[in-house]
Amino acid sequence: MSNCTMSTVKGCLASHVISTATSSQSRVAFRPVATARLNSSPSTPPPNLIQNKPVFAAPAPIIHPLLKEDMGKDSYEEAIAALQKLLSEKGELGPVAAAKIDGIRAELQTADGSASSAESIEKLKAGFIHFKREKYEKNPALHAELAKGQSPKFMIFACSDSRVCPSHVLDMQPGEAFIVRNVANMVPPYDKVKYAGVGSAIEFAVLSLKVQEIVVIGHSACGGIKGLMSFPFDGSYSTDFIEDWVKIALPAKAKVLAEHGDKPFAEQCAWCEKEAVNVSLGNLLSYPFVREGLVKKTLALKGGYYDFIKGSFELWGLEFSLSPSLSVKDVATILHWKLL
Repeated sequence: MSNCTMSTVKGCLASHVISTATSSQSRVAFRPVATARLNSSPSTPPPNLIQNKPVFAAPAPIIHPLLKEDMGKDSYEEAIAALQKLLSEKGELGPVAAAKIDGIRAELQTADGSASSAESIEKLKAGFIHFKREKYEKNPALHAELAKGQSPKFMIFACSDSRVCPSHVLDMQPGEAFIVRNVANMVPPYDKVKYAGVGSAIEFAVLSLKVQEIVVIGHSACGGIKGLMSFPFDGSYSTDFIEDWVKIALPAKAKVLAEHGDKPFAEQCAWCEKEAVNVSLGNLLSYPFVREGLVKKTLALKGGYYDFIKGSFELWGLEFSLSPSLSVKDVATILHWKLL
């Protein structure tokens, strides 16, 4: 990992708590784990992560989608295809065929002239058909196991950004990761009322699914982090939800402005994309079941960063240790408040 990455890996959390962490009472620090690039040599296939004893059994399927050939022979796609074939075979019929094609397509227009949703519906149909033929039907053993339940090794927090789907980026198969996606891949602090949605997901993953790793993954060109760095947070709001959400990572913004205030805005955002991951790792320590897992060494926390512009992926870990004179709850409380 480069010097730049190493300095980033220290993170917002480490910078705020290292004096406490290096005392005789406790120690918390980030440790680089690995750096990988998408063009590197392929790794060995992942192990089977589905346990013999499922956590929850899936209900019997009640929907049986039809394949494309079962959808009828008079669909508009087939009509267009037939006319296009005729057009290619008999050039003299070009004007007639073209008019027919335009007429069929015109039927897909709504009354106010806007485009119909038929095209997007067909995209969903075609996507499922491809999945069923190329993945579901070609791996019956996997899906038979998944029908019994799920036992993922990973819980992943990732951004809702359409360019950074963790299942694709990390080549995850169904059943391997329990995934939560939100704006700017943030983990809020423990709050039963304000952040019950995220809290319930963490509780379920740790206590019911028994995940072994929680990984928070940031990414390049993140719109949520750009908003965090742009919003004034002066009491005025221009959004209903976004500002209140991204301010979870205000400690990251403060650190970046303090250390890189003279840098261009785009560079500040890039730094903050990683620092916000460290804030989320710190917030995870405010969840009692996460702390318990760390103490028992049944759970580990990792931070990650995917740069889809350069095609690279970084991974770092959170080391947690505790002296007998201080409880894990005390340490986590100290760390949490220093992040606020």
